[in-house]
Parts: sequence; C-alpha cells; structure tokens
Amino acid sequence: MAKKVVATLKTTTGKDFARVIRMVKSPKTGAYVFKESIVPNDQVKEFLSEK
Repeated sequence: MAKKVVATLKTTTGKDFARVIRMVKSPKTGAYVFKESIVPNDQVKEFLSEK
C-alpha cells in the first residue's frame, strides 16, 4: 500500500493552508512551468496576483 504524503494537511491545523499551483512563463526558454506551493488560506489571492 502507498503512503499518504499529505497526511499532515488532514490535521486540524492543516485546514488553514491551501495548495496553490500557478503557471509561469520562463523568460529564458519561453516555455511554461508550474510553480507549486502551500500557503495560508488568507494569502492565496496575494500569491496568485504576484507576477
């Protein structure tokens, strides 16, 4: 059986965070890459509005 990697997100303190994935264009190659991070729920809009 496989282990659950995100088991820490299922605790009561883990509900205050969100996993956010943003697509960013690389200035060097022009290809798109995905930037993934875990941020607090109140900072999700700030993270997505950054360039």
